[in-house]
Amino acid sequence: MSSHEKYHHGRTPAAWTASTIAAIGALIATVGFFLNINWVVVWVGLGIVLAAAVVGGVMVKMGYGQQLVEGEHH
Repeated sequence: MSSHEKYHHGRTPAAWTASTIAAIGALIATVGFFLNINWVVVWVGLGIVLAAAVVGGVMVKMGYGQQLVEGEHH
């Protein structure tokens, strides 16, 4: 039972930051798509979505992510 105490569905600064950045990137890409398909804006938005994964991963490595339950690996 104690191994489940650390399980909190990703409610961490790393998860919130990555999700927020990804949502902003998706919004930018969507706006670019509906502005007569402005590909530069679409690709910038998708780049921001990819950057969100990198930022989240770095924050997890810095200790701002969910701690692992014993016996699990990243």
